Amino acid sequence: MNAPAKLVEVLPQTVEFRLDDKTINAFEGETILKAAQRHGVDIPHLCYKDGYRADGNCRACVVEIQGERTLAPSCCRSVTAGMEVQAQSERALKSQKMVLEMLLSDMPDVGYKWTDGERGMDCGSGAAMTASCHPGLDPGSMVVGQHGELSEWAARMDVAVRPELKALRREQPAADMSHPAMAVNMDACIQCNRCVRACREEQVNDVIGFALRGAHSEIVFDLNDPMGDSSCVACGECVQACPTGALMPKTQVGSQVVDKKVDSVCPFCGVGCLVTYNVRDNKIISVDGRDGPANHSRLCVKGRFGFDYAHSPQRLTVPLIRKAGVPKDPEALQHLNRDTADWSGVFREATWEEALALAGGTLKSLRDTHGSKSLAGFGSAKGSNEEAYLFQKLVRTGFGSNNVDHCTRLCHASSVAALLEGVGSGAVSNQVNDVEHSGLIFVIGSNPTSNHPVAATWMKNAAKKGAKIVLADPRITDIGQHAWRTLQFKADTDVAMLNALIHTVIEEGLADQDFISRRASNYAALKENVKGYSPEAMEPICGIPAQTLREVAREFAKAKGAMILWGMGISQHVHGTDNARCLIALSTVTGQIGKPGSGLHPLRGQNNVQGASDAGLIPMMFPNYQRVTNKAAHAWFEEFWNTKLDDQPGYTVVEIMHKALAPDSDPHKVRGMYIMGENPAMSDPDLNHARHALGSLSHLVVQDIFMTETAWLADVVLPATAWPEKTGTVSNTDRMVQLGKQAIDAPGEAKPDLWIIQQLAKIMGPHAPLPPEGAVRALGRPGDAARPDWNYEGEHAGVAAVYEEMRQAMHAAISGITWERLQRESSVTYPCLSADDPGSPTVFLDHFPTEDGRVKLVPADIIPANERPDVDYPFVLITGRQLEHWHTGSMTRRTVVLDAIEPMATASLCGADLQSLGLQPGDVITVQSRRGQVAIHVRQDDGTPRGAVFIPFAYYEAAANLMTNAALDPFGKIPEFKYCAVAIRRGGQPAVTAGYGTQTSASH
Repeated sequence: MNAPAKLVEVLPQTVEFRLDDKTINAFEGETILKAAQRHGVDIPHLCYKDGYRADGNCRACVVEIQGERTLAPSCCRSVTAGMEVQAQSERALKSQKMVLEMLLSDMPDVGYKWTDGERGMDCGSGAAMTASCHPGLDPGSMVVGQHGELSEWAARMDVAVRPELKALRREQPAADMSHPAMAVNMDACIQCNRCVRACREEQVNDVIGFALRGAHSEIVFDLNDPMGDSSCVACGECVQACPTGALMPKTQVGSQVVDKKVDSVCPFCGVGCLVTYNVRDNKIISVDGRDGPANHSRLCVKGRFGFDYAHSPQRLTVPLIRKAGVPKDPEALQHLNRDTADWSGVFREATWEEALALAGGTLKSLRDTHGSKSLAGFGSAKGSNEEAYLFQKLVRTGFGSNNVDHCTRLCHASSVAALLEGVGSGAVSNQVNDVEHSGLIFVIGSNPTSNHPVAATWMKNAAKKGAKIVLADPRITDIGQHAWRTLQFKADTDVAMLNALIHTVIEEGLADQDFISRRASNYAALKENVKGYSPEAMEPICGIPAQTLREVAREFAKAKGAMILWGMGISQHVHGTDNARCLIALSTVTGQIGKPGSGLHPLRGQNNVQGASDAGLIPMMFPNYQRVTNKAAHAWFEEFWNTKLDDQPGYTVVEIMHKALAPDSDPHKVRGMYIMGENPAMSDPDLNHARHALGSLSHLVVQDIFMTETAWLADVVLPATAWPEKTGTVSNTDRMVQLGKQAIDAPGEAKPDLWIIQQLAKIMGPHAPLPPEGAVRALGRPGDAARPDWNYEGEHAGVAAVYEEMRQAMHAAISGITWERLQRESSVTYPCLSADDPGSPTVFLDHFPTEDGRVKLVPADIIPANERPDVDYPFVLITGRQLEHWHTGSMTRRTVVLDAIEPMATASLCGADLQSLGLQPGDVITVQSRRGQVAIHVRQDDGTPRGAVFIPFAYYEAAANLMTNAALDPFGKIPEFKYCAVAIRRGGQPAVTAGYGTQTSASH
C-alpha cells in the first residue's frame, strides 16, 4: 500500500485560569474536572466517567468559583479565561465530604447476601458465601464496606459515616441474580446514572432506565423486569460503568483480589477491542474493556464474558496419536457429542518427541515420495500474525508449494479480489468509528449488532447525532431499528439493486465528474453497462420500490460523507466479487472515498483475518499481497528465505478438499495436511464432502486447543495455546496492528503454536535450499536476512524475532511499527512508514495504489445463484453468526455464560411462514438440501423474509454447513454459503447435547 497523504491536525486553543491559587492552562471547552486531572489535582467524582457525557447529578465534585453564590459541579462546568476556582477550599471540601458520607450511609455494612433464584438457595453473605451456589458466584472474603469508587473516595477524603445517618438508611432492595453473567445488588446503588448512560448513550441498547420519581426513583431494566428476563444483550457496559458494585460480574462476587492485570486484545471478531484480563490463581476471573482506538473501553458479551473457554476441562493437554487400526469415520461426526465424547478409544497419549517425529516425518515422506503438491496447510485467523507468517513460510519453504490458505477464503476472499483489482489494496479505506463524520452509513450484507457489536455502537452513536443509516439486506436485523431506510431486497439480487443505485446517480446528474475525471478509469464502460438497470426495471427483480432506490441514491451522492460497510452477505455468493465491484463503483462515481466519513469497509469476521492475510496466509500471495507470479517478488523471497519457491498459485480451501479426493493418478493429489487452529469439518461448505476429504488423507496433523470435529479425523493431534496464553500481534478490521500479552499459563503439556511450527520445520527441512552461490546475501543492512535454520530465540518462542522478520517481509506497510513501539503503544495503524509516523486511519486521500493511481471501475451484470429454489426445495437457506456464539462454536460454546444465554441451535422463520407450515416457535423442523439435512428447533424472526430460513453455523449438533453449496465465485474462489435451496418439513429428532453450561455447573 502506497504512502497516503496526511490529514492536517488542528490543535485546540487554550485558556488560562486559576485553580487553588495556581495559574494553569485548559483547552477551550474543557471542564474544570478534566483540566484539574491533567494538572494532578484530584477532585472526588462518582457520576462522572471519562468518555461519557457529564451528568453532574452526584455533586461529589463541586468546587467554589469566585463571584458565584452556589457551588458548581466541576464535571460539567467548562473553564473560561480568568476563572478563579477553589477545589480544596473549606466550603468545597465540606460539601464534597457530606455527599460522600450521605451516599455511604445507605450502603450495606457487610459484603453482599445473595440468593440463588434458580434453586431457592441462600448463598450467605461476605465470607460466609457458600460454594454450592450459582457457578458464577465466587465464595471468598469481601471487605466490610467495600463499595468500589465510593469507598475509595471516602477513604481518601477521610470520611466516616455518623450513626444517626445510618439510622435513616433506606429499605434495602433484594438482589437480582437472574442473569447468567451479572449480579444486580441495588442496595449498593447511588443512582449516579452511569449505567443508564452506558446502556443508552454508549452502547445504545436502551435497556436500563429510571422509574418513578423522588425518593421512590429506581434503576430498572425495561419495564422493571428482572435483568435476566429483560432485552439486555449482556455487553456489560453497565458493569464496567458502575462505581459501587451494584452491577458486577458474577465471577467477581466475593473476593475482589486479583494477582495481576494483563493487557491484551479480544480474541473474537475483527473489531479488535483492547482488553485487560483480571487474573487470580492462573485463572481469568473477569475482563475489562481498555481504551483502545477501536473500542474506547467498550466490549460485547463475547469479549467481556467469553473468556473461560481457556479453562475448559475439555482442553487438549497432551499430544495424541491415532491408535493403530482405528479407522477414520467422517459419518460418525454427525452423531458426535462434542461435550461428552471420549477420545481415548480412538487416540493414545504420546510424548512431544514421538508426536512431532510422526507428524513431521510422515509429511516429509509424503513430500519426498509424491512431490511438493501432495501437501497442503490451513492456517488460522484466530492466532497471531507471527503464527500466520511462520505457518505460510513453512508451507512455502518446507512443503514446497503455495497450497496454503485460511478462513479468509470463506469470508472475504471475493471482497479482497475486487478491492485489489479496483483500488489496489485489500484493506479498508476508513476505520469503523469514522462513521462519526458520515452523513450516510450504508450497511449491506452485514448484521453488525450480532457480528461486530462494538462497531455497531459507533454506527448507532452516529445515527443519534443525525447520520442516516441505510440497511440493505434480505434480513432486517437489529441495526434496522436505527435505520433511516431499509432495503430488504430479495436474496441474490445484490447486483440488480446496486446497479440501480449507480444508474440513478449517473442519470440524475449526481455523479462527481471532477473526482471521476481525476481519479477513476473505465467510467464510460460502467456508464454504458448500467443504462439497462433503471430502478423501475430493477424493482420487480430486487423487490425494492423504484422511488426508494432513487431516494437512497440521491442521499448517498449528496451526503457530506457516505461510508459503505459490508459483511459476508456480500461476499459469500458466486457473484460475490461482482457485488463488491458494484460497491466500489457506487463509492467512486459519487466521490465518496478518500475523505473522512466515506469509503469502503469490509468488516472482518475473525480477530486476525486481516493480519493473517497481510502475513501471506493465502495461496496466491506472499506477505503484503505480493503475487507469487510476480518475478521480482518471487526472486526476493527466494533470496530472503534461502529456498527455491513455487512460482504458481496454490489451491484454495475448497480446491484442496477436491484434490484430497482426486484419484491416485493425479500428480497434484493432496495426500497430507497440516491444520492449525481451523475447523474445516465444521466451517467448510457441503460438510459431508469436506469430512470425507479430510478422512481420506494419508496423513492429517491437527494443532488446536480442543478436540474439534477436524481433530477427530487426524492422525496426530498437537495441543496448542489459547489466546490468553500467548504473546503476539493481531491486525484488526481497521488496519491496526495490536499487541496481546500472555496472561495465564497453558494447561498440561500444551505448547505455544510458534514453538510447534518451528519444531515441525526443523524435522521437515527445506524443500529445496538454494545452492551456496545463491544463499542469502545482505539485503541492505545486518539482520535483514530471514532465518533458514528456524532458530528464533527469546521468550514466547521468539515471537519478537518472528515479528521483526515478518516486518521486513511486509516491506513498507508496517516498516514503522517496531516490536518496541508495539510494547509501548499497544496499537498502531498501518500503513506506517517510519518510527515517527502515527499511521494512517484514512487512505486513498489523493491517489490509489494501482498502476495508474486511479480506481479501476469494473461493470457487473446479474449472475444468478448456482442453485435456485424449486418445487422440491422451495426455501432459501441463509447462514451466519449470532451475538453469543462465534464461528464454529469451539470456543464460545465452551463458555459458561455464552452457552447459558444461547444454549440451543435454532432456525429462524418469519411468522407468516410459520403459520403456512402449521408451526409454533419451539417446534422441531427438518431442513434439507440436496447435500444434507438437520433437525432443529424453530424460532420466530419477522426480520427474516418469506421463503427464507436463517441458521447459525456454530452448532455441531445442527451443522448448517451440511447443507450449504460449495459452488465457487470464479474470482475470489469463495463458496456460496449465503444461498442454497432447501426444503422444510415438520418433525425430526434434534441431536441431544450435554449442554456445556449445565455440565460445568455440575463440576463446580
